[in-house]
Amino acid sequence: MERGKPDWWQEAVSFLKNDRLIGPLIEKYPGECLEGRGDLFSTLARSIVGQQISVLAADSIWARLVDLVGKMQPDNILKHTPEQLAKCGITGPKSRYIHGIAQDSKRFIQQDYDKLSDEEVKKHFITFKGIGPWTAEMLMMFSLMRPDIFSIGDLGLVKAIQILEPSAESKESIERLAQQWEPYRTAASWYLWRMLDPVPVAY
Repeated sequence: MERGKPDWWQEAVSFLKNDRLIGPLIEKYPGECLEGRGDLFSTLARSIVGQQISVLAADSIWARLVDLVGKMQPDNILKHTPEQLAKCGITGPKSRYIHGIAQDSKRFIQQDYDKLSDEEVKKHFITFKGIGPWTAEMLMMFSLMRPDIFSIGDLGLVKAIQILEPSAESKESIERLAQQWEPYRTAASWYLWRMLDPVPVAY
């Protein structure tokens, strides 16, 4: 798992800077970038916490969860019950998902991800209860640092695109628009999130 800025980030910026939608965002947020934490399980837990809530709300809940368990690793999660985890502000189902994946962490973590395609990685992730397409895509972006991931299920991305391009009303039209950012849709997504939130999104 990579830490810090992806090795492909500068190439992505060079590719996207002339795009009519993403180019102005690159100019607005110079020097900022996607940053990997180098820890797949921590990114998983943070992604589950962040499902369907704002970045600021997720950060607040995450801080309480870290205060409870310490370093975000499976062994530390398993020292607590799902009910104890839920007292940090996450829902009961989310706490059970995190706890369940901690119990099956070897199968979750110990894969030769470098040899798997994006589609193969996604299929692996969604075999775990609590990981749907959106969470799988966040893991691929923020932990595996895959450069060409776009999450049509992310409400923030849809909102940002529709602000910049109001004619993109349907799922199909948004996905067609996102094709112009291949092979760096991950970077384009990061800038779209950045325009919506007061702090850079991170999982």
